[in-house]
Amino acid sequence: MWPFGNKNKNRRQDRPRVLEVNRGGVRLRSDRLRLASKAMAFSLLALLGLFLMWRSWSWLMDQLIYNNPTFSIQTIDIQSDGVISPEQIRRWADLKVGQNLFALDLNRVKRDLELVPMIASVSVERVLPQTLRLRITEREAVAQVLQPMGPGVRDPVVFTLDASGFVMLPVSPGQRAIPWGATNQFLPVITGVNYVELRPGRVVESPQVKAALRLITLFERSPMAGLVDIRWIDLTSPEVMVVQTSQGARISFGMDNLERQLWRWRAVHDYVQRQGRALASLDLSVANNVPYTTVDAAAVPPASPKPAKTVRTTSRKKDV
Repeated sequence: MWPFGNKNKNRRQDRPRVLEVNRGGVRLRSDRLRLASKAMAFSLLALLGLFLMWRSWSWLMDQLIYNNPTFSIQTIDIQSDGVISPEQIRRWADLKVGQNLFALDLNRVKRDLELVPMIASVSVERVLPQTLRLRITEREAVAQVLQPMGPGVRDPVVFTLDASGFVMLPVSPGQRAIPWGATNQFLPVITGVNYVELRPGRVVESPQVKAALRLITLFERSPMAGLVDIRWIDLTSPEVMVVQTSQGARISFGMDNLERQLWRWRAVHDYVQRQGRALASLDLSVANNVPYTTVDAAAVPPASPKPAKTVRTTSRKKDV
């Protein structure tokens, strides 16, 4: 009987322990649920508080800043170093008197203006309480390319290039701050260009075009400046640039050592002038014994006076 008695006793002793373990697990889950509920409630309250703070801050900013007539734009101060009119710049930037100075997106204004090919860089600044200030740096055209159109179209498309080869469309008279003057009609014309490369807002990659632009830039500082005018640069030949002056002379240049070739041009020019002659042609692409032809100096028209170039300064202003 002892074994049976021990078995029943053991059962009675084990049974409360199982119940206690179960009660402990239920209590632990209940505590965890309470903690999770409290944490969720606290999180929701915190989010609600942050939302209310954000809405209150937005309302306060609207009342004190963005809808405050004290910061309504009354003056749009636009200054440019080129030829584009301030009114045209204002239209491109979509600026109006009465806009809120702080609500205006300055990065948007800067981005929109710098997408215009003629504009190189823009500075936009708020001047409290009611002034918006813009400073514009324009690209300066140094040459032009005339792209012929199809049959029945009379006028070619005109592209202008700055010294780096950046392609632009010319500034139309209605977009200019000054009368049409020392710009497109007085720019040298480059011919023999692959028109596929002429995409406004892009840089021409042709080594020939870049050489022609470098020649134009160096010519303005060379000893020939003021004596003759460059009217055309023909790039038909891949290794030689043929320059035609307003006096009718044709000067051939190699693609390299342009400064030295300009000095040789001046030396030959002075030599034939002392003989009462004028250059009709000159081949500077030849290293030694450059060939040239002359005509009677009396038959050559003098260099036409060029109108004064537009002074690139930030003195022009428009307050709207």
